[in-house]
Amino acid sequence: MSPKDRDRAREKRRYEKRQARLATRAAEARHNKQVLGVVLAIVVVIGGFVALSKTLSSDTATTTATPLASQSAAVPSAQPSAPAKNVVAGCVTPPPVPTDGRKRDLPDKKIAAGKTFIATVTTNCGVITMELDGTLAPQTVASFLGLAESGYWVDSPCHRLTVAKDGIFVLQCGDPTGTGGGNPGYGFGVENAPRDSIFPPGTLAMARTSDPKSNGGQFFIVYQKTVLQDPVGYSIFGKVTSGMDIVDKIAKAGLAPAGGSTAPLQPISILKVAVAQKKA
Repeated sequence: MSPKDRDRAREKRRYEKRQARLATRAAEARHNKQVLGVVLAIVVVIGGFVALSKTLSSDTATTTATPLASQSAAVPSAQPSAPAKNVVAGCVTPPPVPTDGRKRDLPDKKIAAGKTFIATVTTNCGVITMELDGTLAPQTVASFLGLAESGYWVDSPCHRLTVAKDGIFVLQCGDPTGTGGGNPGYGFGVENAPRDSIFPPGTLAMARTSDPKSNGGQFFIVYQKTVLQDPVGYSIFGKVTSGMDIVDKIAKAGLAPAGGSTAPLQPISILKVAVAQKKA
């Protein structure tokens, strides 16, 4: 082989080596791009799962935050959520919500018929005094007397406050469970419902479900003129004679911040109730 042929052969080998290196680099680049593509796809899929998981978690939280449907009230109620500190002057920390099951028997309405009673309701925010009309609402007042004397309401929270909702302005109490679903184990019918559906401030009336015979232990205090349109109505059995300033302050403080809550921001609980017949 001549020197010129050897040079040509050497150049050819060099060229072939360069081409081989270029081909290897190109193959590595394609492989890296494929790997990167797979990694990006995995990241996208994982991100999708994370987003879906967060969405489902959010939906679950929203569901569990939904207020409990009241079993003894005209509109939904919720378990009270106490703030870290009292927000109304004169209030002290309320007692824990009772956990004992409280059931009673319905008293005979004869014990209240034709009589007037004074109820002294001691709360963690002060004393509220009520006058009970056994002439216009004998069964309701008899029930109130029996529940008060038996200690049914001891330490029970006022679980519901309505603030300018459809013209309803009430503080609802009387359920020892604090859920709006508690009752004393009996029910009775409506008495002394106003024909015009108007409940003046200071009115004391019974809460119930859509069943007219579901009056039990829950009652409400009206703090501003309220209209409750209902074919059957709600039993008025008395009025607040002192302590409305307490109810007004609770109402002014507003609702607890928990989602969907209808509990008052300032917890108020009935500590005890004493009842005596009014002297003529």
